[in-house]
Amino acid sequence: MVSTPDEQREHGGPATHDVTNQAPPLTPYDASDDTALLEGLRREGAGWAEEDLRRLGRQAGSAQAQEWADLANRHEPELRTHDRYGNRVDEVDFHPSWHHLMRTAIAEGLAASPWADDRPGAHVVRTAGGLVWGHTEAGHGCPTSMTYAAVPALRRQPELANLYEPLLTSREYDPALREPTQKRGLLAGMGMTEKQGGSDVRTNTTTATPTAEPGVYTLRGHKWFTSAPMCDVFLVLAQAPGGLSCFLVPRVLPDGTRNPFRIQRLKDKLGNRSNASSEPEFDGTVAWLVGPEGQGVKTIIEMVNCTRLDCVMMSAALMRKSLVEAGHHARHRSAFGARLVDQPLMRNVLADLALESEAATTLTLRLAGAADRAIRGDEGEMAFRRIATAVGKYWVTKRGPAFTAEALECLGGNGYVEESGMPRHYREAPLLSIWEGSGNVNALDVLRALSREPGTAEALFGELALARGADARLDAAVTRLKDGLSEASQTTARRLVERMALTLQASLLVRHAPPTVADAFCATRLGGDWGHAFGTLPQTAGLDTIVERALPDGGRGTGAG
Repeated sequence: MVSTPDEQREHGGPATHDVTNQAPPLTPYDASDDTALLEGLRREGAGWAEEDLRRLGRQAGSAQAQEWADLANRHEPELRTHDRYGNRVDEVDFHPSWHHLMRTAIAEGLAASPWADDRPGAHVVRTAGGLVWGHTEAGHGCPTSMTYAAVPALRRQPELANLYEPLLTSREYDPALREPTQKRGLLAGMGMTEKQGGSDVRTNTTTATPTAEPGVYTLRGHKWFTSAPMCDVFLVLAQAPGGLSCFLVPRVLPDGTRNPFRIQRLKDKLGNRSNASSEPEFDGTVAWLVGPEGQGVKTIIEMVNCTRLDCVMMSAALMRKSLVEAGHHARHRSAFGARLVDQPLMRNVLADLALESEAATTLTLRLAGAADRAIRGDEGEMAFRRIATAVGKYWVTKRGPAFTAEALECLGGNGYVEESGMPRHYREAPLLSIWEGSGNVNALDVLRALSREPGTAEALFGELALARGADARLDAAVTRLKDGLSEASQTTARRLVERMALTLQASLLVRHAPPTVADAFCATRLGGDWGHAFGTLPQTAGLDTIVERALPDGGRGTGAG
């Protein structure tokens, strides 16, 4: 007869299945409980949305939303090329949890709705919402990001914008595949890259042949990475008689028939598993010209600015989520006679991660503020946005993989198992550096801006000058950065952009963060008083203050969150 644990204890035997020294579930928690986020929201002119952001934060940290995130990644999308009768359908089936995530994101304005909102700060609110809702899962952020980014490109063709923009900016999620104008809301995807060129889109071989109807073409070619194929309309690049051009491709044509959009396969990716990325083949696919022939890259450049900002935002969200997980574990787990959070070495790691996370969040919101004001016609912010978004995209997304790996290590073996969610964050992190131009592409884009648009350098240094005199290390770094511009080349591009990013983050923290945070960042990232891994802050860094600012309950509470 097998005895129970209680009976074993009564007889002095081992209770082998008692669970001790494990952290309780993090959920429910408030994903908006982030001082740097809320301060940045107010600073960038969007404080009017704080109550809604806090409500979204509680929803993001709820057990239900976290379960949606887990299930959407465990039950991956499935491609159906044909129906039971042999008809070509090219549809992708998703787990219900994916639809719950999408429905919430769109209803909360995380897709294209800011383009229909005249309130100053509307685009900042969307970015802040992404930082909070990003605590769920990253895959469904792809179609919402592309839908957001499609609007400014589509405006290059007013008659198409008039038709589709009200539906793209809708807050209703309508996943059925129907004629676009018969739906309550639309999603937009993109098909830019091809197997032979990748980011070098000028080498695209997809052809666009004019029809007898003005502005209407037929496409023939094979795209390499097209996310997400269940969207209603796509912006694609193809070679027209006048050169590389941008086109709008609907999945369903105005007469209700399906446009040829043959999905050859879904990509088997490292991460981003909940999201379907596909290889579609066009063969007689009907498309409408967006912008003039031969100006495809110029037409999509505003779209690229939007999606690159979202890469920065999602990296910052992953950092914050990973930090919250690490802090929660550390304050509930004990080793060698003390809680992890109370041990100086672990506190150093958490403080270092907190610095990196706050710098990423603060820069993300500054970029969002620049985008909001640039969209409203501020020329100075246009120039700043042009260079700073590429700089932020290069650096923040580069920091993501190392950050998530260190946060995972804070959980030890507990973090290495799928149930913790940390492996999903770790696999997701590299995508943000690759999508919308890898590190080299963004570094070269910064060089291009410096050489062809002199106002961008002036805008960047004008921003840095706002912190002049506040920290000698920052002043010295800005001087070195100016001196390095004369030697800018492809060989030195990464080093140059890294310096830009660090001085920009430091200047924002010096101006807006508590002195302890700003001092630690400048001492380590600019002054060199730092090692080669996280957790190597100097003894003078004020670890307690940094951790207490970053983590709910100062990293010392006993409740979840």
